[in-house]
Amino acid sequence: MTNQTTNLGFSWIKQGWHKLIARLADLRLAIVLLLAIALFSISGTVIEQGQPLEFYQNSYPEDPAIFGFISWKFILALGLDHVYTTWWFVTLLVVFGSSLTACTFTRQLPTLKSARRWQYYKRPGQFEKLALSTELPNQSLEQAIGQLKQHRYQIFQQGNQLYARKGLIGRIGPIVVHASMLIILAGAIWGAFTGFMAQEKVASGETFQIKNIIEAGKLARSQIPKDWAVRVNDFWIDYTNEGEIDQFYSDLSVVDLEGNELKQKTIHVNQPLRYDGVTLYQTDWGISAVKVRLNNSPVFKLPMAQLNNEGEGRLWGSWVPIKPDLSKGVSLLTRDLKGTLLVYDTAGELTGVVRPGMAIEVEGMTLKVQELIGSTGLQIKADPGIPIVYTGFVLLMAGVIMSYVSHSQIWALQTDNCLYVGGKTNRAQVGFEQEFMEIIATLEQQSQLTVSQS
Repeated sequence: MTNQTTNLGFSWIKQGWHKLIARLADLRLAIVLLLAIALFSISGTVIEQGQPLEFYQNSYPEDPAIFGFISWKFILALGLDHVYTTWWFVTLLVVFGSSLTACTFTRQLPTLKSARRWQYYKRPGQFEKLALSTELPNQSLEQAIGQLKQHRYQIFQQGNQLYARKGLIGRIGPIVVHASMLIILAGAIWGAFTGFMAQEKVASGETFQIKNIIEAGKLARSQIPKDWAVRVNDFWIDYTNEGEIDQFYSDLSVVDLEGNELKQKTIHVNQPLRYDGVTLYQTDWGISAVKVRLNNSPVFKLPMAQLNNEGEGRLWGSWVPIKPDLSKGVSLLTRDLKGTLLVYDTAGELTGVVRPGMAIEVEGMTLKVQELIGSTGLQIKADPGIPIVYTGFVLLMAGVIMSYVSHSQIWALQTDNCLYVGGKTNRAQVGFEQEFMEIIATLEQQSQLTVSQS
């Protein structure tokens, strides 16, 4: 009784496993999963990812909510602020990958095995079941073999029976496509869990380590570099003749913890610096400080802060104390690094304009602006899954190309003075028909030539 119960339990498990595999391999399930993944991927593109809470509260208020229900609470509740690392999105990827795997092992591999096996046709009646077949009198297998070789068929012969095929790679193509999609999914999941994104605003001459992480996977800690830093050697902006920004540049050096340079590159938009799996992009700029002197005082460096200009361009300002007790001071305002600064006295009245290297009289003192110090805005990313994803895409393209190759098969049987020939293909039916008719026509011409010579 115990053995029967155990066998019955194994039988139920086996049946349940087969049912699960069959459902996973269902094409309809794969389509639904693919559409869901595409839909949520689009939402991750439309809705800004990895922003602070205040951003979503301001951009997606509850009243009025988008479409009546999409508010910041809805977005945060579903994790739409970090779609690609949510448990449900990763689950979709895993289930879709399982569906592809099940389809590969239950359909694609058996199809390939079937294509690699063949049987010779031993009776003329078997040729009637083929899409194309004919009967050629006064022909031999040797003549057919010569023609099939000219058309690059692989030939197998056993006595008076012949089987020829070409394009078996077309059967391998769908398997490569499935495998490549699994590799892409694996790379995406790995990147989501191990990648990170950071933002840094650094003044010229300063050295920093990556710390301002705004988005990171659960396993990203090991990817954040601890043994090297980045030094901003210089930052500058090129302007057009009209005074508009043409391009901004950052001269960066990767240095070890002792300050030794490991790599140097001048970056700009779309030309990042890559080192040790981390990519640094030029994304923003600012003005960090100004160096000034009052009368004969030492040069001192004052920070400049970006001011709220109500959407009317960018504006930076600084306050220069003119009393030792900091009770009074003058203000400096500027819009860019071209060097023009507006000077306001203690009453808030415009005194004049000054450039770096020039001096101006204000409140009975000589104010000299030595230098404006720019700051570079960097976006820093690491995604260890990218090489895996790229590998998958290369295989995907190769698999698609392979899938377009037709798998063509031809059988022949010689009985007495008659040759039976037939064939079929899995795609490009018109092209195969033309090729088949060309082979038959050539064999008939050879037959007529042989008869006339005899």
